[in-house]
Amino acid sequence: MAVALTVTVAVLTSLAFIGWLIYRAVKGKSFKPHVVTYGVACVTGVFTLAFFLSMDIPQLVKIVASIFLGMVLIVLAALWQRRQSSKP
Repeated sequence: MAVALTVTVAVLTSLAFIGWLIYRAVKGKSFKPHVVTYGVACVTGVFTLAFFLSMDIPQLVKIVASIFLGMVLIVLAALWQRRQSSKP
């Protein structure tokens, strides 16, 4: 029940966001890129929540662990690149 409700909210939110963008474009009002990025991130977050709620727990743990591992690898790569660029 919770998954169906979350998917419904996600679809309605994405349709409302697209409608808002079209409304702003028709009225000739500008919107800043960070507003569009924020809206897309919110809609994506709701879809991701609905996807994770539909999984069984062991698979969810694997995905969270791989996301955490990816974050660690990104931070390590950024630190390594910073050290390489600071050397003469």
